[in-house]
Amino acid sequence: MNIDLSGWRQHKHSGLMGTLGPLLSRQIGDRWQYGLMTRDAHLNAAKLVHGGAITTLMDQALSALAWQHAGHTPCVTLQLNINFIDAARLGDFMVASGRVVRATRSLLFLDGEICVADGTIATAQGIFKSVRGPASGE
Repeated sequence: MNIDLSGWRQHKHSGLMGTLGPLLSRQIGDRWQYGLMTRDAHLNAAKLVHGGAITTLMDQALSALAWQHAGHTPCVTLQLNINFIDAARLGDFMVASGRVVRATRSLLFLDGEICVADGTIATAQGIFKSVRGPASGE
């Protein structure tokens, strides 16, 4: 499958996202999207993309949106609910997007979804907390 990745920017991450990535991003208007090309390492025993890979992409995308909304203040995930709707397969390009539904002084409530060419594969609701210092709550 030939997927047009023009307009997408590749990010280098350490940790888990660095292992799963590369993570791609693009901005369309005032909305951000985060993408991940699926490969063998993302598959489970059924040869479908593992729910953990889908969840990791969603957590990364929503936390990046929370970070942006919080004025580039680090945010940690307090709760993340994932609803798996369909499967992703080897070679699918998963695209995560979301929006801030509500924000308080330190909490952000977000909704998100992940799509592939065939449609939505997952939706999510997350609660994120902005923190001062290196995610230490200072």
